[in-house]
Amino acid sequence: MRAAVDTGGTFTDFVLEKDGHLFIHKVSSTPKNPAEAVLKGLEELGARAPDVLLHGTTVGTNAFLTRKGAKVLLITTAGFEDVIFIGRQNRPKLFDFFVTKPPPLLKRSQVIGLPERIDARGEILKGLSEAELQVLQKMLAEKDFEAVAVCLLHSYLNPLHERKVKEALAGLGRPVCLSTEISPEFREFERTSTTVINAYLSPIMSSYVGFLTRALPKTRLFLMQSSGGLMPAEAVGPRAAATLLSGPAAGVYGAFALARALGRSRIITFDMGGTSTDVSLCDGAPTYTRQYELEGYPVRLKMIDIHTIGAGGGSLVYFDKGGALKVGPESAGADPGPACYGRGGNKPTVTDANLLLGRLVPDRFLGGRLRLKKELSTEAFKRLATQHGFSPVELALGAIAVVNTNMEQAIKKVSVERGLDPSDFTLVCFGGAGGLHASSLAERLRIKEVLIPRFSGVLSALGLLMAQPSFDFTKAAFLKGEKVAFEYLLPLFEELAEKALAELARFGYDRRQLRAEAELDMRYEGQSYELTLPLTYDFKEKFHALHQRLYGYSRPLAPLEITALRLNLSAETARITLPKAQGHKLAPLGEQEVFFADGQRRAVPVYRWEDLPAGARLAGPLLIAGDFATVWVEPSWIVNLDDFGNLWLRLK
Repeated sequence: MRAAVDTGGTFTDFVLEKDGHLFIHKVSSTPKNPAEAVLKGLEELGARAPDVLLHGTTVGTNAFLTRKGAKVLLITTAGFEDVIFIGRQNRPKLFDFFVTKPPPLLKRSQVIGLPERIDARGEILKGLSEAELQVLQKMLAEKDFEAVAVCLLHSYLNPLHERKVKEALAGLGRPVCLSTEISPEFREFERTSTTVINAYLSPIMSSYVGFLTRALPKTRLFLMQSSGGLMPAEAVGPRAAATLLSGPAAGVYGAFALARALGRSRIITFDMGGTSTDVSLCDGAPTYTRQYELEGYPVRLKMIDIHTIGAGGGSLVYFDKGGALKVGPESAGADPGPACYGRGGNKPTVTDANLLLGRLVPDRFLGGRLRLKKELSTEAFKRLATQHGFSPVELALGAIAVVNTNMEQAIKKVSVERGLDPSDFTLVCFGGAGGLHASSLAERLRIKEVLIPRFSGVLSALGLLMAQPSFDFTKAAFLKGEKVAFEYLLPLFEELAEKALAELARFGYDRRQLRAEAELDMRYEGQSYELTLPLTYDFKEKFHALHQRLYGYSRPLAPLEITALRLNLSAETARITLPKAQGHKLAPLGEQEVFFADGQRRAVPVYRWEDLPAGARLAGPLLIAGDFATVWVEPSWIVNLDDFGNLWLRLK
């Protein structure tokens, strides 16, 4: 029995696999202690002790954004104590004089410089004395630091000094994070930032995982990484920064795996939950990045490239000081939630707007387990509308237009701004609120096909069941000339693989269980940034072709340089079987009046998703109410239901 749990800002989603069958569930999230919702949902599902628990979590992200992480001591090379504060000096907005820097993760007094030095070739210029280590050990024993980050100059080429620091501090009971274990690559600021963030989150994640492990002693726990792979609970503390995009990555992985199985490999994922919207582009495979930034702090780890905006079902509707209508990023969250939940919320949200406009069915929300109160939504919008001379319906329509525009810009960010036309892709829409906006967004972007999975309301949790345990390893290497050759690289990769296998053996993995993928970071000599490509016998030709495709030119006669070797090891897991559609009823449940974008009100049919038979074909406008998601289909769209109960929307 395997259980997958994805914690969101408003709801916590569950998919339980038991005896080849899937069971779906949702509970309200518990922001103060997310584990409470996890344990509550498992109990309600009758799965108090699953064999395996796969978990996507926002605990690390929230700790970072709210600055509630650990008190960190940063140990670096003397003279480089200010690297973490200076950064790259890039202005986020070039002509904005009022840009404010995000609050720092640590103070200058939390940084210590050690008198040691390793040069750019990895040779020791000044050794690290035992006396310095003893002083450091004594100081840490007397101070209240909760974690230690160690990032010494050029240690990615020679980790000796960092390892000595870790050995000296090992007995003090605090996590010690080495840059050579987390991000052994050049570029000092990025490496330092990644190491500090890992140390900042390590005690928080270790505590959270420890709580779940104690509560579920017979369960093997895995957490989703930002790269779309799973890692065992015991690896989370040392690699805490790898969970920053844990939940959204599961959604992208699940959406791509499902779409590929259905014959679509060029997709744009659109995940609209209660608090935020996450979008990502997959052109034959998920797009990865190692240049992710969170509030100005780079995280140099492999991550699925996801763009997030504060636009969800719980996003608040308001007017700014200039009188402009705004939606988000502030959210009503799970407590109190939208006004229509009847839990004390009195501010209008996107969910309230959809309910007021007739696009949600009050007694069908969450399969009828939470009845929405339309009168409370009307009151919330009326209070705000009368202050600004609008009717509640006009304000609700305006709110939907604003949030759709915000999400349209987010999708353009990952497509148009990268030279790709969204109309060449299928929009895969999921999340509890996504189906209400999918057809409108697709129309704006001239996307001709939309896929809304049957399990769209819990697709991130389903993605966890589809994911595999995966581990990434990196070795810095500055290779030029005759060393840029397959024959020279192979022994280096074998050395990296032996080190990786030794580490994974601690988690119970044998080499026969693992599949390896090798990659290179390459560039033309003199360039500042690299391209990552698979290691093949003809990798040089592949590099020139990739450079030509991305930048419009290549230099086949120019000398090449390799800056890093990368190895991914993944383990096969049991594949899930998606159930076929079981519905046999094509007749609607009834009709409901809906306000259209032009302000006109019309009665449209309402269908129950679970009743629809495979092969059903319907024409918009209409509403399809499922147990965990509702879909609003605009007039210009045709809906088809496939054999697995997924909805395909195509323009008439």
